[in-house]
Amino acid sequence: MNASNPLVFFPILLIMKGLLAIQLTAAIPELHPHRCAAQGNTDCRGPTAGQMAFLLTGLGLIIVGAGGVRPCNLAFGADQFNPKTESGKRGINSFFNWYFFTFTFAQMVSLTLIVYIQSNVSRAIGLGIPAILMLIACAVYFVGSKIYVKVKATGSPLTSVAQVILVAIKKRQLKLLEQPWLSLFKYTPPKSINSKLPYTDQFKFLDKAAIMTPQDQINPDGSPADPWRLCSMQQVEEVKCLLRVLPIWASQIIYFVAIVQQQTYAVFQAVQSDRRLGNSNFKIPAATYVVFLMLSLTCFIPIYDRVIVPFLRRVRGKEGGITILQRIGIGMFLSVITMLVSAVVEEHRRTIALTQPTLGVAPRKGAISSMSASWLIPQFTLGGLTEAFASIGLVEFYYKQFPENMRSIAGSLFYCGLAGSSYFSSLLILIVHSATKGASTGNWLPEDLNKGRLDYFYYTIACLGVLNLGYFLLCARWYKYKGNEDSLELELEVNGEKSQSDKSFV
Repeated sequence: MNASNPLVFFPILLIMKGLLAIQLTAAIPELHPHRCAAQGNTDCRGPTAGQMAFLLTGLGLIIVGAGGVRPCNLAFGADQFNPKTESGKRGINSFFNWYFFTFTFAQMVSLTLIVYIQSNVSRAIGLGIPAILMLIACAVYFVGSKIYVKVKATGSPLTSVAQVILVAIKKRQLKLLEQPWLSLFKYTPPKSINSKLPYTDQFKFLDKAAIMTPQDQINPDGSPADPWRLCSMQQVEEVKCLLRVLPIWASQIIYFVAIVQQQTYAVFQAVQSDRRLGNSNFKIPAATYVVFLMLSLTCFIPIYDRVIVPFLRRVRGKEGGITILQRIGIGMFLSVITMLVSAVVEEHRRTIALTQPTLGVAPRKGAISSMSASWLIPQFTLGGLTEAFASIGLVEFYYKQFPENMRSIAGSLFYCGLAGSSYFSSLLILIVHSATKGASTGNWLPEDLNKGRLDYFYYTIACLGVLNLGYFLLCARWYKYKGNEDSLELELEVNGEKSQSDKSFV
């Protein structure tokens, strides 16, 4: 972890308190509205201001706590492995796979068992189970606190970033030598947790922050007297690491649009499909089909980690079997295939709904197609495989390519990309609504999918995915992995093998 244990422990406490507050809203009659009268709804009142405030407080605690736990526990977990040993390197590579495995498995349990208990047994019990589990997690974390590897904080990394940018602007008029690494100011703090980075020839304008002038003073220990006037080459290279990651991060936003659709419009497809289980009258809930995405992910991760990676490691001689960028690229390619399959299935579902007898009408939707909802399973399965490659690859990429003192920020970058993707997806839907409202084909995305063209929308996202994949490949070709004298990545880069592996993308 990049700071101290409280960055994980206290957010866990906040989540536990939030879950407890929400459980109390169901268990204590005074904290929730009374049930509506069975006859005529004559006594149907909404929540009071106090009840709503109590509920929102609980939700707010969960949101704040999750915002602290998710980025930090990724870095904290990976920091338990020693990256300077072969077993440590393999442990880090496997950690991200198994982190997503457990995270997704927990989501499956929540969406099935916990939801069933809340709906059919008791809402208070169903909401109490997560609170109890979080209490157990908090206790387990506290018990193991003595054996955890703890990386001490070394000041704000963002301050160093600001110093490099501002000093580079101040010294923008200075000129660099043909071999700037020979003349730039070099200094590494003795207690720095960051690995020493070699000089790179990208973002050369930042190099000017490390040019020494007669006005710059040096302390006896070799550090700059005024860090807002002179920065070290190490600081400059750390900022370059951040800037190199940002173009890859931008591609994540478009990539996740395909995943978002599997959790929204794909569920609407299931609503207007035949969800009967065999010949029985039991209908699988439409939202349950998302579990197939999670099931695909959880089933594939052990195969990938224990079978595919060792095989590729023997064949290609690389620690992870393939490079991180190659793994992400495969996932982005699969996201395009996912949307194409989704479009074909939706076109088939709609055609059957319009040309063959239907199975009734879905509330607030339209006619239910006689196409079995099982036809949706392939697109959910592909969505799970997409995440197994790209999502896990992105998290691992951010962790390994950020400076060591910014790894919690690296974890938050992944979730910022998720949020950006959700906003972009909403914007895209608004644009499609506006653009197709008066078109000859009608609105592509009405409430009744049979009257729209959801398949066209899927094809549009697939086209965006192709463009995004091309953009990603260009970024991968341009990208230079963070150098480290103890890492395999540096050896590959020095021997020229690294650039060849990335160029194999294009």
